[in-house]
Amino acid sequence: MSERIKIVDLLNSTEAKPLVLLKGWIRTLRESKDFSFIEVNDGSCLANIQVIVDSDIENYTEIVKLTTGASISIHGELIESPGKGQQWEIRAGSIEILGIAPEEFPLQKKRHTDEYLRTISHLRPRSNKYSAIFRMRSKLSFAIHQFFQKRDFQWIHTPIITGSDCEGAGEMFSVTTLDMNDIPKKNGAVDYEKDFFGKEASLTVSGQLSVETFCLSLGDVYTFGPTFRSENSNTSRHMSEFWMIEPEMAFADLQDDMKLGQEFIQYLVKYTMEECAEDLELFAKFVDKNLMTTLENILNNDFIRLPYTQAITILEQSGKKFEYDVAWGKDLQSEHERFLTEEHFKQPVIVYDYPKDIKAFYMRLNDDEKTVAAMDILVPAIGEIIGGSQREERYDVLKKRINDMNFDEADYWWYLDTRKYGTVPHAGFGLGFERLLMLVSGISNIRDVIPFPRTPKNLEF
Repeated sequence: MSERIKIVDLLNSTEAKPLVLLKGWIRTLRESKDFSFIEVNDGSCLANIQVIVDSDIENYTEIVKLTTGASISIHGELIESPGKGQQWEIRAGSIEILGIAPEEFPLQKKRHTDEYLRTISHLRPRSNKYSAIFRMRSKLSFAIHQFFQKRDFQWIHTPIITGSDCEGAGEMFSVTTLDMNDIPKKNGAVDYEKDFFGKEASLTVSGQLSVETFCLSLGDVYTFGPTFRSENSNTSRHMSEFWMIEPEMAFADLQDDMKLGQEFIQYLVKYTMEECAEDLELFAKFVDKNLMTTLENILNNDFIRLPYTQAITILEQSGKKFEYDVAWGKDLQSEHERFLTEEHFKQPVIVYDYPKDIKAFYMRLNDDEKTVAAMDILVPAIGEIIGGSQREERYDVLKKRINDMNFDEADYWWYLDTRKYGTVPHAGFGLGFERLLMLVSGISNIRDVIPFPRTPKNLEF
């Protein structure tokens, strides 16, 4: 019995093959008197392969009744195609019908809105756009590991369930086994001592604090996994579940952090252009006409390094009317970031040395005691894609920062321990994987680059 061959391998064949087995889904079927053409796709690549079906095949009358979405198994011959735009096609010897798709199959039409396709997330990967982005997602996941493994970083599996709030924003999902109909109370509050962990637990917003403990043992490390935020936001840039890549480097400062961030983004952009060329072409043609220009700009230019104070001055003197006010001490909004990258510098920018009051407690306090050694990497079309910093390695300073921000020091005793015993300068950053995918595809809504988006009031699949 023949072994199934994927379409991507058939189309890359160097010679004809007398016997092949292909399995896939029908994209189109055109019937004529003596034969029919079937376009088949199996998900291995964007391209379909054409199958010629002669009318003398035993179940021909059943085959020609099939519609888009039906699945079939084809034994046939791989032959050179006389048609333009394709090197190979298959002449079917026999076809087995595996699964029909009735007329109500939602993807019978060629074009659907993204909003509609989000309502059928379980079926949308069968469309060209979504099969392409999820192939790219898979390949870029591999590329991320490849980048760090080549540089001798160790992959650390950090916990999803946590007892601390890395960001300090409090927007975390609770994890509990308590009976919601009979919640135990103590002094008028929930008695978490009766809960599974004996204390309040949440889904993590970041693996950074945990991976830092391994950075101070193994040197260069990274974590790559799902993170969660309960922010009630319905924008095109936010979700409740998303994936983060978070490297940490021992014996490193802010300059090392910025250097690694630039190298990482440029590596992934180059990888996309080289290894995902066919899928990328679809996005450049149908989603964002300026996509290749944006990616080439990122790949071919050093990133401008700009102190936050100077960035504020540029924005204040720009003469541009922004929706959000610009002032020293306020965080940059997406419109400010995109102005810097798309209009002022026309290339990627790294803004660093932010005011301490708008950044997290773990970022290293600068000598001016007003700013911290933080950096954000901004790119055209997206704005911020990386946020990072040199970490506060001084025990006394870190302890004071925790208390100044009214956090419970007891929640971070283990984090403080890492500064008490053999502390070293170290630095790292976080990159949201979905924002990276938006960058390399031109897709403007974050819900369209993750298989099953989790947003407020949306837990259908």
